[in-house]
Amino acid sequence: MVELEVVGIRLDQISQSPILLLKEAGGRRHLAIWIGAGEAAAIAQALDDIEPPRPLTHDLMATALTELGCPSPAMVITRVEDGIWYGQMTLSEGQQIEARPSDLVALALRMGVPVSCRPEVLEDFGILLDESPQDEVERFKEFLDHVSPDDFED
Repeated sequence: MVELEVVGIRLDQISQSPILLLKEAGGRRHLAIWIGAGEAAAIAQALDDIEPPRPLTHDLMATALTELGCPSPAMVITRVEDGIWYGQMTLSEGQQIEARPSDLVALALRMGVPVSCRPEVLEDFGILLDESPQDEVERFKEFLDHVSPDDFED
């Protein structure tokens, strides 16, 4: 497995959709995964150490896993099929749960555990990027300032 670092959330210049940006630890390759606004907000809150007044879904899951005796699940991005990214969380007893990579990252940040990927995922989908576009980070933070929970209701 290849350990990944969470670089942050960026915005696609054309669609203005959030992108989760991960980087191989000690390397130069990145993974760019388009994600939803809700998942992006959950990741951004964890990156900024924002603690909500009441636990959100990822906070609840992190607490439940810890209380149930699994404080360090393995979080792995496993594959990409037809443009869809897949991940898996492995619990301490070996149980495996399929999950979206964005949920794995949001949960891993809250639990302080690493995220990794299979080597072939990085080989097939890794890209080299310039890590300096702070403008995108600022635009996303501005987006978060203007979004409300009502924007995500069905």
